[in-house]
Amino acid sequence: MSDVTLKAINLSRLFGENQVVADVSFNLKRGEVLGFLGPNGAGKSTTMRMLTGNLAPSAGEIKICGIDIIEDPKKAKALLGYLPEIRPLYKEFTVDEFLTIAARFHKVPSSKIKKSVEIVKDRCGLADMSKRLIENLSNGFQQRVGIAQAIIHNPEIVILDEPTVGLDPNQIRAIRKLIKEIGSKYSVIISTHILSEVEMICDRVQFIKQGKLVYQGTIKELKEQRSEKLLVGLSKAPTLAQLKKIKGVDKVEKDENGMFVFQFKEKYLPAEEIVDLSAKEGWGLYHITRFTTSLEEFFVELTKSNN
Repeated sequence: MSDVTLKAINLSRLFGENQVVADVSFNLKRGEVLGFLGPNGAGKSTTMRMLTGNLAPSAGEIKICGIDIIEDPKKAKALLGYLPEIRPLYKEFTVDEFLTIAARFHKVPSSKIKKSVEIVKDRCGLADMSKRLIENLSNGFQQRVGIAQAIIHNPEIVILDEPTVGLDPNQIRAIRKLIKEIGSKYSVIISTHILSEVEMICDRVQFIKQGKLVYQGTIKELKEQRSEKLLVGLSKAPTLAQLKKIKGVDKVEKDENGMFVFQFKEKYLPAEEIVDLSAKEGWGLYHITRFTTSLEEFFVELTKSNN
C-alpha cells in the first residue's frame, strides 16, 4: 500500500474570470500532519473545499488513496474526515446521540456503531461526557466532539479547518495534543492562522499566496529557511548606505528603538567585522546580538514578496 494518501494535481479554480486557485499540486503521506497557511483571500479555504469534495475544481485532479474524487466521489469521500471552521454539531443532542448519528452518516455498520462511539470518545477525551447535551459543553469540549465526528469512521485523511480558533489557552493545548495523537494514525491537514501552532504540531507546512503555492517544506527545512540576523546598537551611526557596504550585508533596517537590524547573504554573520569597523570609525557600538527571524516574520516576508 502506498504511503501517499492524498494527491492534488494541478488544481485550479475559477469564479467567473477570477482565478482563486492556480495550478496547486502537493502530496500528503500517511501519519503526517500538514499545515496549510495563507493570508485571507489567498485561496486556502477554496482549496480545502475542493479537497473535501465540496467544490469541484475548474481543472486538475484530486486522488484520495488513488481514487479520483470527481470520478468516484462516494468512495473517495468515505476515506475523508472533515471538521470545518463552523462545527457541524446538533447541539440539542447528547454526545452519544450525536456521535451515533455521525456514525450512521458515515456508513459505519450498525453492529459496530456502539463500539466506534466508545473508541472515539476515549480517543477524544469525551468518555465522561456521554450523556451531556452538546449545547452545555464548553467550547473546547464541543471542538472535541467536532473532531470525534470527523474520525468516527476511521478515515484515511482528516481535514481540520482552524481547529483551535476561539479556544482558551488550556483548550488550545488540549486540542493540539489531540491533533498530534490523531496524526500518528491518520494523515492530517490543518488550516490555521496561528503560526506558532504549525511548529508545534505539524510535520510539514505549505504557504499559499494569490492562489499559488509559494513554499512547501518540512518544519526542519522551514526553520533553516528563516534567516539569521544581527541586532546592532550604534550611538554614532553612519548612514544606512555606508552600513550596507559592509561585506556580506544584504539589508539594513532601523527598528522602532533606533537599533539596526542586519540581514546577511548566505547566513554570513560578520559580527567581528562590525565590531572592528565600529572601533575604527568611532561608531559607538553599545549592543550586538544574533537572532533568528520568527515564523511570523518569515510568513510576512514570504507573502509580501513579488507583490
